[in-house]
Amino acid sequence: MTGNPMTPTLRRSAAAALAALLGACSQIPPYQPPTTATPARWGETAPGWMAAAPADTLARGPWWTLFGDPVLDDLAAQVAVNNQNVAAAAAAVAQSQALVREQRAALFPTLGIDAGAQRAGAGGGGPAANQFTLGLGASWEPDLWGRVGAGVSAAGAQAQASQAELANATLSAQSAFVADYLSLREADAEIALIRDTVAGYQRALTITQNRYAAAIAQKSDVLQAQTQLAGAQADLAAEVQTRAQLAHAMAVLLGRAPADFTLPAGDWKSTVVPGIPPDVPSGLLQRRPDIAAAERAVAAANANVGVARSAWFPSFTLSASGGQGAARLGDLFQASATTWSFGLAIAETIFDAGARSAATDAARASWEQSVAQYRQTVLSAFQAVEDLLSASGSLEQQQALRKQASEAADQTEQQMLNRYRQGLVAYTDVVSAQATAYSARRTLLQVSLQRQTTAVSLIAALGGGWNAARMDS
Repeated sequence: MTGNPMTPTLRRSAAAALAALLGACSQIPPYQPPTTATPARWGETAPGWMAAAPADTLARGPWWTLFGDPVLDDLAAQVAVNNQNVAAAAAAVAQSQALVREQRAALFPTLGIDAGAQRAGAGGGGPAANQFTLGLGASWEPDLWGRVGAGVSAAGAQAQASQAELANATLSAQSAFVADYLSLREADAEIALIRDTVAGYQRALTITQNRYAAAIAQKSDVLQAQTQLAGAQADLAAEVQTRAQLAHAMAVLLGRAPADFTLPAGDWKSTVVPGIPPDVPSGLLQRRPDIAAAERAVAAANANVGVARSAWFPSFTLSASGGQGAARLGDLFQASATTWSFGLAIAETIFDAGARSAATDAARASWEQSVAQYRQTVLSAFQAVEDLLSASGSLEQQQALRKQASEAADQTEQQMLNRYRQGLVAYTDVVSAQATAYSARRTLLQVSLQRQTTAVSLIAALGGGWNAARMDS
């Protein structure tokens, strides 16, 4: 036998050996997820650091339904579809995914075809001649040192970071919308309260005017009543303006022009605040998409170190071409017109004045920077959650106390007004009691809103919910 072709088993073994060799040549450092601070539970000092394990891909669900408002449920669901910041983030994801495909294409050979027709002649009246050509070329640079693979890994990590940023943009827009909606409903409640107050002050003014006409009260009583009424009317105008601005902000979050969005006044469920578990697991923090994006940035920086390292090694390019050339178009496909070539090119930089060394050092420094930024993101997230948990507990106590204060102020106001009608107290006492009651009512509404918006912020700070059961879903 003049030849002994490879058996299928031998060919598979050779291919596996080549793949192992190429994998061993990769210059990407083994990826170690950055470690993060891990308190045993909220409110305690962190005992150490743990490896990152982002869980941002876990389903969050429509967390705003916890507030039990059907109108809110319908509107908030539209934010992810219509918000323009979310749309921009979605486009960024599509762009990053396209860049991954672009990087991956460099792993494969490039094929090209060319054709031409030329007529040329010499000076002095010589005969002109035709030349027709048709060629096919191919080139391929084997990724011996893992440069292209590292680029694919970096682009893939960046694409995952873009997906996390899309989730972050969606969560931010939804939480902002829910907070604006709750603020608008609180504004509705304040407007109703102020209108009732204006009506009460108007009645008080009528009483003082009647008493002044009967020479029972002084002119100063009437002036005080007028001052108090005008102040409440000014508060009403300001609150109406606040409501309008909140509606405009909601329209923009929904991707609409403010003039095209209206929301009628409605009831506000001021007492509905999602309950916070006594021990919120710190693992829920890994659901935050900004933390996931920061971790993916570390992975991309790690792969870029491999790209920089591969520049120290020579590049190999395989090329092949074949073509036809003839003076007549009909002879173009004859065997005698065929030409071919095959070649191997090797390129290596001998001197670059330290450029590759600087690029490698820059890549390592970029990785170290991304690790520090990741850890700072995690620490800031812990701070935000701790602050919000503390605020939630404080506001719950404040709401209960403000409710007591408001009820007591209401009783005092009514008693003072009754005693004034009997001529037992001066009108200044009535004015003082009314102002105190009015302020206490508004403060109670505002504290109730703060409890709800703090709950929204806490939900967002934990990546879209604090239900630990979802982490196993």
